Amino acid sequence: MEYAFGKIIKGDRVIWTVLLLLSLLSLLIIYSSTGALAYRVAGGATWHYLIRQGVFLSIGFVIILLMVHVIPVKLYSIISQVMVYISIGLLMLAFFLNITGQMGDTSGRTLDLRVISFQPAELAKIALIMFVARILSKNQKSKEELKKAFYKIIVYTILICGIIFFSDFSTAALLFATIMSMMMVGRIHWKYLVLIIGTGLALIVLIYFTADLLPARFSRIGTIKGRLEKYINGDPNSEKGITQADYAELAVYNGGLLGKGPGQSDVSNYMASAYSDFIFAIIVEEYGLIVAGLIILLYMIFFYRGVVIILRTTRTFPAFLVAGLTMLLVFQAMINIGVSAGILPVTGQPLPWVSMGGTSMLFTSMAFGCILSVSYQNQKNRKMKELQPVQVNTPDEDELMK
Repeated sequence: MEYAFGKIIKGDRVIWTVLLLLSLLSLLIIYSSTGALAYRVAGGATWHYLIRQGVFLSIGFVIILLMVHVIPVKLYSIISQVMVYISIGLLMLAFFLNITGQMGDTSGRTLDLRVISFQPAELAKIALIMFVARILSKNQKSKEELKKAFYKIIVYTILICGIIFFSDFSTAALLFATIMSMMMVGRIHWKYLVLIIGTGLALIVLIYFTADLLPARFSRIGTIKGRLEKYINGDPNSEKGITQADYAELAVYNGGLLGKGPGQSDVSNYMASAYSDFIFAIIVEEYGLIVAGLIILLYMIFFYRGVVIILRTTRTFPAFLVAGLTMLLVFQAMINIGVSAGILPVTGQPLPWVSMGGTSMLFTSMAFGCILSVSYQNQKNRKMKELQPVQVNTPDEDELMK
């Protein structure tokens, strides 16, 4: 039984364990945090969203297994440029439909293609990280190559993050920060990174002060400005205690060290995003700060194992790929936790592998699949090296005569 299980589960076992523990937590917390939603939408069928989450988690595991067992790591480098072009096309299509009022989702994030609806930004995140990993891996020989790599990376990054910005500022900022971190790891000179970061901050300030002058179709920019103002100056609605951030803080306060117990959350009945953006607050309310600390530890363990995979990788593309995807997932987790704790402004970032999701969960599974694929490739390379016969250099006849 153990042998058969070992043939299926390939790659870093610690990461697999982290995913399993997060999956169990996800099912528990989704079931308890979607009660009010079930009565509003699913006719009171409280099992509806539990089954739905279980299905998406199962599909996610299948995607990871297929990527680890079937898709070679080098294929990710080959298809990365095509994926970037496809993601740009889908982002532009969603942007056009949004500004023309043809988008069903008022936030402009979701693209409905009749057969399937999803957020193009989720595809763009993985595609851009693959593409940047490819560029960095091919331009490490000289300072001139690194300079050319920087210019190429920044063009695609500005284009993709710029389109995402108009509908989802937090995702654009998350992806931008990840790419900057990848370039730092990839030995891009710090002066270029400082210049881009400074320009980006200046652009955000400019947009902040000109948001009220933009047409109504760019209302998401006004939403971003409003959230920043509420974070800096305080939300007037907080005096009544009715904001989502207030409910999250109340959930954390009620949870204390040990929590109120599984399924005992009261705050989730009043929160619109208890099962996604503020799910960490509900975890604290039900399971306490101790369990919440263990969840943070799980993400830190995942980050550590990502570093281990990078150090064991003998090729540059897989190393940069794992670095980018690991940072993306950990950054996203920290943003969700920071928002739930009231440390960061309210955003729309789910807790990876825990929050209720649809296609976003599947794209997250692709990220984990890439990481575990590289880990499995490392294992195979190490075994092949161990099986190679040791070559002993024997002196030739002339040397023996000396």
